[in-house]
Amino acid sequence: MSRTKVVPIPVLGQRAVNAYLLLGRHPVIVDAGTPGSGRRITEQVAAHGLDPEDVRLVVVTHGHIDHFGSAAELRRLTGAPIAAHAADLGPYRTGRVREPYLPTGPMGRLMARNPKLHEQAEPFEPDILVRGATGLADFGVDARIIPTPGHTAGSVSVLTDDGDLVAGDLIANSFMGLIKGRPANPPFHDDPLANLASLRAMLDLKPTRLYVGHGTPLDPARADRWATAEQRRLTRRAARGKLQVRALEPDGEPARADERA
Repeated sequence: MSRTKVVPIPVLGQRAVNAYLLLGRHPVIVDAGTPGSGRRITEQVAAHGLDPEDVRLVVVTHGHIDHFGSAAELRRLTGAPIAAHAADLGPYRTGRVREPYLPTGPMGRLMARNPKLHEQAEPFEPDILVRGATGLADFGVDARIIPTPGHTAGSVSVLTDDGDLVAGDLIANSFMGLIKGRPANPPFHDDPLANLASLRAMLDLKPTRLYVGHGTPLDPARADRWATAEQRRLTRRAARGKLQVRALEPDGEPARADERA
């Protein structure tokens, strides 16, 4: 087994929005950034001495525009197939996120007004439709995709055999990465309690480091302490009927926003 190295690829700012490069026997990209980021991502792949056409797979962690925005462009630039979860097919096929965004706090309420978050990205059809845990050895890295629903219905994370977790938006750094190393919610969650359950499930696997979509890598022990406090906070909000959740239609397709008592 060869070691899989996780390399951050800043897409916006120094760490405001991240993609990741997994380096094993062959390279794999996790997340595609905002629309128009494809060239920036492939240039950073090339800066590591790699031919972008050697990339074997692009994994999209979920259906928000800052994570799937350049997926179709990356497929053209690298020739690599795209892997994404079936539950977020709606955004991928239309290029539009599910709305309204459901803010997790003041930062989310502010960001929801940003017109760029409501733009249409280039639609795409995933080449590999993820429904359960999916090994990536055939693509050159000793890792697996694991469904981690809650942030969106189709959110996934990637766990390497070395214990590094590329966690998408399961958790973030405070203020979109401005406060490094301090765990926090990302600006939005479709189902905060389900997301927290997914985070706890991943922490139970004892990862060595959490690589997140917004900010610097997080220490799992610190993330676990934050999750314990967050569980208490969300339980209180749910008891007061103040927890917004995106409802699911009978076929499992996320629909409107609702409140869970």
